[in-house]
Amino acid sequence: MGWAAGRRRIVAAVIAVGVAATVGVIAYRVLAPVEVSTPARDDYPALSTPVPGVTGRLPVAPLIVDGRLRVYAGPRQVYADQPVDSRSRRTPYWSHRRWPASLDAVVASGTTVVSRWSDGQLVAIDARTGRVAWRADGPEPAAERVTRRTGTAVVWRPSGLSVSRTDDDRHVVVSSGDGEVQALDLTDGGQLWRAAVGSGCREPVGSGTGGRLLTVDDCDGPAVVEFRDTATGVVTARWRPPNAGDRLTATLLGCGPDRVDCAALRTAGPGDAPAQGWLLGSEAPVQAPALDGPGIELVDGTAVDLADGILVGRAVPGGEERWRAEVGPGRVIAVQPGRVHVLTEANELVTVDPATGARLSGFVLDIGSDGTGWAPGDAYAADDYVVVERLRRPVDPDGDDQRYYLTAESLIIAAT
Repeated sequence: MGWAAGRRRIVAAVIAVGVAATVGVIAYRVLAPVEVSTPARDDYPALSTPVPGVTGRLPVAPLIVDGRLRVYAGPRQVYADQPVDSRSRRTPYWSHRRWPASLDAVVASGTTVVSRWSDGQLVAIDARTGRVAWRADGPEPAAERVTRRTGTAVVWRPSGLSVSRTDDDRHVVVSSGDGEVQALDLTDGGQLWRAAVGSGCREPVGSGTGGRLLTVDDCDGPAVVEFRDTATGVVTARWRPPNAGDRLTATLLGCGPDRVDCAALRTAGPGDAPAQGWLLGSEAPVQAPALDGPGIELVDGTAVDLADGILVGRAVPGGEERWRAEVGPGRVIAVQPGRVHVLTEANELVTVDPATGARLSGFVLDIGSDGTGWAPGDAYAADDYVVVERLRRPVDPDGDDQRYYLTAESLIIAAT
């Protein structure tokens, strides 16, 4: 009896150890960090030249890369499809997935797509092949990013990650997190510099002309705009607009493709404090009254403003009127080099040449049976395309995604 009981206990113990080991293996396989990169299997797509008009609708926000691909952000994945003018989202052309890290931000420059993840790692992908070009450790994001299902905050407003350019024309990836900022060479991921900065009191603005990075710093006293050399990380100047209050917001204007070499800055204080426009150069910012006002945009050296249905272009910095064009009531939703995009109250997209005011195209943003009874949300423009979020009227900013967006495919994309 004693021997039998002992044998049963031994068998039970062996089984328990075996079960625990099996569970451990399964848990490891499920929970262990995983990175899966799926490169492109097809040839790099040719550059398409669609006629102006609506080309499709999408469920998530794209970055348009090299005029050939649409790059998207998922919770734990960055991926691309093609062609750009496809009517709907297609099977991924390439994909890169990480787990358990979540995707925090995505930027693109030329044919390089750089993603930043919740653990601070940066992954650069060659958009032509989908293969990883380089990876590097960087500062972790200061806070977990909150975004709705379209992901516009990750691809269109990627705070803490940007591309800049040095005076000698090198492109640089700048990543900032809680208490630290880092710059890497876009070509190979080599670190150029890394600097400790104040924690929780700095807001990266982006890349200005002259190879300088801009940051709003209110770590010690009233807020100032800090200028840092892109190539070396050295702080070259700290500047405050005259009569500025303790708090300050700053918005870059007149940016080139990939938001590099932004030519101007608009600053504003809290509440009803007036906004002021400033031209950026190698010295201190120069006041540009033609850029005052929250709705004014700068493109190709022209300030454009829409009032009472009339779009007016003024010279910067002088402010002299260059042209005016009747487009109807609405607002300027996006600009890009060579194009100003106005969305009218009837949801007609009107595109104007910033040099002359001539109308380049105009059509209603409608597709299928969706109609035009929607309100515009975020918008994005690149490579002669425009993408607009469509929100359900009346807009409820506190509503869930189903109430907030017009349809499951809530983004409409058009060629201009």
